[in-house]
Amino acid sequence: MRQVTGNMTSVVKGMDKAMDSMNLERISLVMDKFESQFSDLDVQTSYMEDAMSSTTAVSTPQDQIDQLMRQTAEEANIELQHDLASKEMPTGIAASSVGEKEGIGEEDNKLAERLRALRPAT
Repeated sequence: MRQVTGNMTSVVKGMDKAMDSMNLERISLVMDKFESQFSDLDVQTSYMEDAMSSTTAVSTPQDQIDQLMRQTAEEANIELQHDLASKEMPTGIAASSVGEKEGIGEEDNKLAERLRALRPAT
C-alpha cells in the first residue's frame, strides 16, 4: 500500500511538471501512468475488503452471536424470533406495505418513461 502511495505521489508531481510544460505527449503518458496506478490501487483495495469481511465473519462463532442476541432481547423485554420468514404479518400491515410497493413500482415506470422521452434517439 505504501508503494502505491509513493507511486501516486510521483505521478502527481509528474502531472504538475507536464502541465507546466503543456507538452501533450508527456501529459498523456503521465495520465496513463496515473490510470494504471489507480486501477492497481482499486484491485488491492477490493482484495483487502474481501479479506477483512471474510475474516470478520469467520472469527465470531455463531453460538456467541446467538447468546448476545438472546441477552439483548431479554434486556429489552422482547421475544426473539428466528423464523421471521415463516411468521405471518398482521393483515393491515401486509396490505398497506404491498400497496405502497405497487405505488412505487408505478412511479418508477412513469419516471423511466419520462427519461426515455427526454433522451435523444440513437
